[in-house]
Amino acid sequence: MSERALHVHFPSLVRAVPMATLGAFPTPVMPLPGLRERLGAGTPELWVKRDDQSAVAYGGNKVRTLEVLFAEALAQGATRIVSTGAFGSNHAAATVLHARRVGLEPGALLFPQPQSAAARENLAVTVTHGARVEELPHWSFLPYGLARAHLLDKQRRERSYVMVPGGATPLGALGYVSAAFELAGQVARGELPAPRAVVLAVGSTCTTAGLLLGFTLAARLGLGFRVPPRVVAVRVTPWPVTSHARIVQLALRAAELMERYGALGSAQGSTGSLSAPGRAELEAGLHVDGRYLGLGYGRVTPGGLDAIARFTLDGGPPLDTGYSGKSGAAFLDLARDAAEGPLLFWATKSSAALPPAFEAGPSGLGRDRSVLRDLPRMRAFLEAG
Repeated sequence: MSERALHVHFPSLVRAVPMATLGAFPTPVMPLPGLRERLGAGTPELWVKRDDQSAVAYGGNKVRTLEVLFAEALAQGATRIVSTGAFGSNHAAATVLHARRVGLEPGALLFPQPQSAAARENLAVTVTHGARVEELPHWSFLPYGLARAHLLDKQRRERSYVMVPGGATPLGALGYVSAAFELAGQVARGELPAPRAVVLAVGSTCTTAGLLLGFTLAARLGLGFRVPPRVVAVRVTPWPVTSHARIVQLALRAAELMERYGALGSAQGSTGSLSAPGRAELEAGLHVDGRYLGLGYGRVTPGGLDAIARFTLDGGPPLDTGYSGKSGAAFLDLARDAAEGPLLFWATKSSAALPPAFEAGPSGLGRDRSVLRDLPRMRAFLEAG
């Protein structure tokens, strides 16, 4: 276990919410002067939070959530951890590449999605390095898959910890409450100016809800922000999964969890009891933008491709077509239209090189293509590329 911003500012959570050590934090912040110059006069200061560099093996936003959920799985005596989601899930790829570092056997329960190169790369890695990967015919079969996984656990006398897509639970969201306090600390130390808005992709809602709550609490404590930055969540998964109300509700449940553990009253820097924010306060700090989704989850958009090219040309973090490319497109448009700044882009897609697929990795663990005989939908998905 290691120190995280959540534990520094909420000491009562050190025991109540332990974290496995997966990432290298704090992740850096950096300006984007080239991007700003190309967008022209009047463009506000542009910055990026490099969560794409959150871990050497596999970075991105999933690492922070997995630190919390892996620790809970170990505390419950689980020996196996199972991710759930679409074929190209970043959460699934992150799980299979990090789980063995803490002694958990990784598995995945996945359903089909639209084709893209990024999705195929993730799926190939998940199938190669996951100890047990199963496919479902459609996302609507997920409840069946979860029930079947539970039954198999009983039959095999195993103890598995099965995560919901994206790890989007109140506990999982605390990983990004910690990230919000990490950024607030960087502002307080003068590493960047306080952003007026933070732009990120929203898919399973866990990252967005955690940042929304964390920024609100940090501003109340006077850490980094006088007022919390507005969270601009760019849909990469359609409504109702990414509805405004659902994100706020998850943030409220995470705040309730912190209250239950006595965290708010013990917050470092608080002169008294720090109460949980109400619904209206959180609603005011969140804007959900659905204009960049295109034809749906996993679908490539022209705006996303343009953002990928612009970020690459001007030294920004690498983006992908399914997630960060769409939020990158929204960030560019906001930068063009914003009267005030600074603006911060939160890089959520790992920039670490993926390990080879269908061969053993450095640990000697891995599976070859023969495994695809039992995964016909996944085989067809990979061969389509």
